[in-house]
Amino acid sequence: MIKRILVGVDGSEHAAAALSHALWLGKRLDATVSGIHIVDIVSIEGSFFHDISGSLGFEPYLDFTAKMRSALQDRGRTLLESFERQCETAGVRHDSKLTIGVIASELCDGAREADLLVLGHRGTNARFTTGLLGSVAESVTRQCSRPVLMTPVSFAEVKSPLLAWDGSERASGAMHEAANLCTALSLPLTVLTVAREQEEGEEIVEQARRYLSSYSINVTYNIKAGQAGEQIPACLKEDGHDLIFMGSHGQSRILEWVLGSTTEFVLRNVGCPVFLSR
Repeated sequence: MIKRILVGVDGSEHAAAALSHALWLGKRLDATVSGIHIVDIVSIEGSFFHDISGSLGFEPYLDFTAKMRSALQDRGRTLLESFERQCETAGVRHDSKLTIGVIASELCDGAREADLLVLGHRGTNARFTTGLLGSVAESVTRQCSRPVLMTPVSFAEVKSPLLAWDGSERASGAMHEAANLCTALSLPLTVLTVAREQEEGEEIVEQARRYLSSYSINVTYNIKAGQAGEQIPACLKEDGHDLIFMGSHGQSRILEWVLGSTTEFVLRNVGCPVFLSR
């Protein structure tokens, strides 16, 4: 059961949408929402400032670094104060934390004390990146040991979730999370299996059917032929699903490089929240 939700707070519109999702879940699950703002150590101690101070022939670097660190910490406190006000308005239990470090690493470390990490697709540097997935988000989805809810830039209440089910160990974790969350929120669930043949798909679906029969959930099963990376976004669009549960990235980067990562493709090509579980 999800009782503690960690959400990244950075002042971006993506983070604002992530907070809306976290507050919506926190209210309905009676969970504590914990906000974290991370001052990016790379931005204040990176090679750029070393290079520029050295090339100019003076040594104001240490003083400059201290002033920048202080200014960024002040900004972080302001953002977290706004976060706390929004939590109070929503009537959700909350706490907050300000830290300094590498953003992706700090988020993953903080998530160890939570049941779920909620994160926007992109952050404050979104204008310098391309596609739907920022570098921090991609790194977190690969490293985080806890489930991650990756949210789009806009918020909408979830009404029709979808589980991408292929019978794998990673998908089993996603099915467990989907069953518990749909039960707690009184939501229906559609299980999508993509297989080469109908018979193969039926065998895979039967595993999910046996597990989900223990839950009081209205479940629909759907078998499609083709490539998972193509069929999952198509099903989301055609049937109006607004949340997808799926297993996170695999352990083998070589295998993903050769075959492609369905998880990464879905993250980059769907406009709804994606709930990732290991």
